Amino acid sequence: MTKDPFRQLVDEITLIRDEVASLRRTSLDRDEASELHGYFMRDIESLRETYSESPEVFKDALKADRDQMARTASQAATEAAERVMGDMRDQLNQERLKFSQAAGEARREAWRWFGGFWVWLASVGTAGALLGALAMAWIGGTISAHDFGDYPGVFCSSAGGQVVEQSDGSTFCAVWIKRAPEAQN
Repeated sequence: MTKDPFRQLVDEITLIRDEVASLRRTSLDRDEASELHGYFMRDIESLRETYSESPEVFKDALKADRDQMARTASQAATEAAERVMGDMRDQLNQERLKFSQAAGEARREAWRWFGGFWVWLASVGTAGALLGALAMAWIGGTISAHDFGDYPGVFCSSAGGQVVEQSDGSTFCAVWIKRAPEAQN
């Protein structure tokens, strides 16, 4: 039995939340960082006291050691932070991929649920027929004088005229006809 895509998405989000909480527990918080800083500062202060009390020969060596220790501590802290950030980045990328896959599955399921291709095809066909009918109604009602002049036999009755046959067999379109007063009765 397959899991509902929405349920999969909820499970994936819960998993991401748990992993972020786990990462928070494994990284230094403010108090721990402050304690580590205090530890280094006490060591450096101890070196200063030793430096001021030691003979001149050892002062240069202690200064170099102190500087080296500060560089090493800084480098170690930087590497640890980069390692933690790299792990977090990898985990977030994995979760993003899982989320994307779940969203794609949900989209495909919705597509199947709502009829997919045939619904799309019917809606496109209906929209095309409606647009075609509207275009024909709009275009059909506007006949230009140029079209009327080129095809008077076709457009005569739609323009409100009447085709009149003459005795020699020719015809013309009469648009305005004024009848004699005795013929109107």
